[in-house]
Amino acid sequence: MTQLRHDAVLIVDFGSQVTQLIGRRLRESGVYCEIHPYDKADAALAAIAPKAVILSGGPASAGEINSPTAPQRVFDLGVPVLGICYGEMTLCAQLGGAVEGGHDREFGRAEIRIERASPLLEGLGVPGDHETVWMSHGDKITAIPPGFDVVATSEGSPYAVIADEARRIYGVQFHPEVMHTPRGARILRNFTHRIAGLTGDWTMASFRAEEVTRIRALVGKGKVICGLSGGVDSSVAAVLIHEAIGDQLTCVFVDTGLLRLNEATQVVTLFRDHYNIPLIHVDAAQEFLGALAGVSDPETKRKTIGKTFIEIFDREAGKIEGAAFLAQGTLYPDVIESVSATGGPSVVIKSHHNVGGLPDHMKLKLVEPLRELFKDEVRKLGVELGLPPAFVGRHPFPGPGLAIRIPGDVTPAAVATLQRADALFLDEIRKAGLYDQIWQAFAVLLPVKTVGVMGDARTYENVLALRAVTSTDGMTADVFEFPWDVLTRAAIRIVNEVRGVNRVVYDVTSKPPGTIEWE
Repeated sequence: MTQLRHDAVLIVDFGSQVTQLIGRRLRESGVYCEIHPYDKADAALAAIAPKAVILSGGPASAGEINSPTAPQRVFDLGVPVLGICYGEMTLCAQLGGAVEGGHDREFGRAEIRIERASPLLEGLGVPGDHETVWMSHGDKITAIPPGFDVVATSEGSPYAVIADEARRIYGVQFHPEVMHTPRGARILRNFTHRIAGLTGDWTMASFRAEEVTRIRALVGKGKVICGLSGGVDSSVAAVLIHEAIGDQLTCVFVDTGLLRLNEATQVVTLFRDHYNIPLIHVDAAQEFLGALAGVSDPETKRKTIGKTFIEIFDREAGKIEGAAFLAQGTLYPDVIESVSATGGPSVVIKSHHNVGGLPDHMKLKLVEPLRELFKDEVRKLGVELGLPPAFVGRHPFPGPGLAIRIPGDVTPAAVATLQRADALFLDEIRKAGLYDQIWQAFAVLLPVKTVGVMGDARTYENVLALRAVTSTDGMTADVFEFPWDVLTRAAIRIVNEVRGVNRVVYDVTSKPPGTIEWE
């Protein structure tokens, strides 16, 4: 864990799907925070000495026996505490109130009525005013603990906001972290800045300077290998580490042949010519395509690509004499998920291949300079480091590359067709000024052929699907509603300029929200 130089907030995670959003909102207002599962919160309290604590939501019922609870130390430290949804429920149950489960569910948009003034709701109105929030609870608080007052109510909750102002302990029944609570960020900022007195001094510039110092101290005179995928995460990690230790870093770029059109050339040019970072470029397209020959199952593809990547990376890393460290582009969501799921940090390489893990004989220590950051923060750090905004702002790319965008057999001809079609699609999106409005856009070469007429001849060629999604949190996605003329231009260009495709369809299966392919 990094030695903290900023006031910190501890977020105790009870399993909410949107706990990470609490962290994002705090970081956006310059507040450093860490998320730790409730059963490891005691150790986190000792390690980071937080200036405030937030208890997240979660799927459990606080009215049940053996439901998750916060460490008692949270309430004894004397620092401000905010319970959100389940966090408010367990707060009440632990401090002498009462909670019942199984009835009075309240989900979706709701209106709270401010009943009395509180610094938590400063700037949201005066008693009698209403505020839109997002509810998601099935328990009911039947009594609040001694010392607490009702600050706001809703139609379904007489205790929508409660406060013990003397002890600076607060509870809200709704989720201020989600965008459906329009002024939720203001509530969180009131808690961190007004109530806890935090200054909000955590910036990308300060992170950069502190991380450079930390890397130098950690590595000393040792050599570091970085598995460069060409993606944003590993690229930002590589540039930051190079700033810290210079030519003690060597990047190994395994070119799978499954990247976007001309992407390998762009990566090599950027890192060798612009940044002058020592780089081993391994053109392994034939090895990957050979390993994938006859493989059509998507999970088998992933495992095959991961196994091949490990073998090649291990082979090339072995040529770097004296290497003692492995650099990874691990992000904070990866840390949270791995700790929550396994009880310890992940040991897999965070390359874009989702590979299975390092060979035991490599014995390399990890350097993970981005493990405190969320995806949007990595992009900001990339800009801070001078990486081209167009490079940093690229849409996420899936781990196994184009292989999982080719259902069925992955052949050289199929890869070439998809690369060209995907590039044309993105080109039309950029020309229309829509690229930055979309989280991820890409083409899929379907294992379906149709009869068509092109000119005076019949064709029997592939169907290509186009997909584009929007996202506010990188966790769920909704279909991007294209202007019809942009889709039409993209489809016409693809059919005219890409041999092997005679029909283009637009995929709208992301609505309602669906999951995203990650980089």
